[in-house]
Amino acid sequence: MDRTALADFLRRRREALRPEDVGLPSGARRRAPGLRREEVAMLAAMSNDYYTRLEQRRGPQPSDQMLASLARALRLSADERDYLYRVAGHNTPDRLGGAHVPPALQRVLDRLDDTPALVLSNLGETLVQNRLAAALLGDRSHYTGLERSEFYRWFTDPATARAMYPEADRDRQSRAQVASLRDAYGALGPQSRAGELVRALLERSPEFAELWDRHEVARRFEDHKTLLHPELGAIELDCQALFTEDQSQCLLVLTAAPRTEAAEKLALLAVLGTQSFAG
Repeated sequence: MDRTALADFLRRRREALRPEDVGLPSGARRRAPGLRREEVAMLAAMSNDYYTRLEQRRGPQPSDQMLASLARALRLSADERDYLYRVAGHNTPDRLGGAHVPPALQRVLDRLDDTPALVLSNLGETLVQNRLAAALLGDRSHYTGLERSEFYRWFTDPATARAMYPEADRDRQSRAQVASLRDAYGALGPQSRAGELVRALLERSPEFAELWDRHEVARRFEDHKTLLHPELGAIELDCQALFTEDQSQCLLVLTAAPRTEAAEKLALLAVLGTQSFAG
């Protein structure tokens, strides 16, 4: 770990950004250029003290997860992200199937503040989600390891993962999950993280094993589904998936038809966020 190079790089990238670049209000006139340290810490979901120590060359070695969060917060390109990992003493992640959200895709997500939207990897991992997506689907940032994958949670924790789907739609969703993972497995190979995920699911879920043997392969570009929100009940939504050029990530946008009950429920979610209605 090169603490000096890491600290200087973080400071330079922070100073090169403006609040509007990352979806924050400009606010009052600033005495120093760029983002404030506390703003980067907030965007990266880490404490201000932790981030400050990194810039002051006295922080501990960041984990892979911390580095991925910093790369997203600072809107790093793929080359900049790789440099960040190297000076922090880590191997660079695979670019295909990795967790790094390209800055251009992140900017699109930043501008979607009136409808649920999130960026997913081809392994079903939520890489970043906006406020409305967290209110609708739950905050998925706390998952680690294999549990980061929706595919894994769907088959290993069905009571929780399937609760938002009507029972009549769950078999269709199971087949779609496996078909999507089969597509990622074909692209990344058996020695990849996709292969690790498949092996774990074959061992833990007879249902997954039966569906995997069907060799169904498909990517979903659009869907119409009903989601069951714990406070608002059933919400009918159209789902549109916009894939990156290498097909390793997609921007998933969920919308409701205008002037419908579902549209009214999304508007209510925008006001209340994740707070309990009962409160």
